[in-house]
Amino acid sequence: LAAAVAGAKAMGFVGFNCTIPHKVAVIPLLDGLGDSAALMGAVNCVVRRGDQWIGENTDGKGFVESLSLRFDPAGKNVVLFGAGGAARAIAVELSLAGISEVTIVNRSEERGSELVKLLTTRVAESVPQSLQARFQQWDGEFQIPTETDLVVNATSIGLYPNINDTLPIVRKSLRGSMFVADVIPNPPETKFIQLAKDCGCEVIDGLEMLVAQGVIGIRHWSGVDADPLIMRQALERVFET
Repeated sequence: LAAAVAGAKAMGFVGFNCTIPHKVAVIPLLDGLGDSAALMGAVNCVVRRGDQWIGENTDGKGFVESLSLRFDPAGKNVVLFGAGGAARAIAVELSLAGISEVTIVNRSEERGSELVKLLTTRVAESVPQSLQARFQQWDGEFQIPTETDLVVNATSIGLYPNINDTLPIVRKSLRGSMFVADVIPNPPETKFIQLAKDCGCEVIDGLEMLVAQGVIGIRHWSGVDADPLIMRQALERVFET
């Protein structure tokens, strides 16, 4: 990794993306971090600014940008499934966007509690609103609380090739008044998204987040706002083959 980063610098790159297992390991090789990357302790987008190499995280920003086109998260109550890298990024960015409450639902108590601690300490100190975060063990079918405004699947459940898998939730607890989001891009319409549509929920799929974070990365590197519609159409063609 160190040699690759040195090579990018030597060849005059304007930046690059990185993913697992490099999101944390790349940090000591950089000159600084953007605000959200510093909060979540993970980088997926490196940007050259002058002679400085700065680590950003576009995953959560991409999610919130795509979500905000149809749903304002400010003051809302969120149920977030998962506590891995995507969940951390989304939880941090939703908090910065003004949510008031979030329930982290995860099978691993250690990982879920760690995310709650991050949200109630460093993140809560960085936002103007009152932020409540709690952990709930995911054991069997989860009952979504009636007061929930936004439900997010930030796990890998339903990702190709396991396309018939879906979240173990109590179906009747998913109400049409809830907005539902899934981070899985392949397939774009997961079983969970299909269930949410059947329940009358408005939804966004994982392609929305994937495209939006790509747009942000290109903006960081070039100053150009890429056309998200063209990017999505290209991805749809890929996933159809």
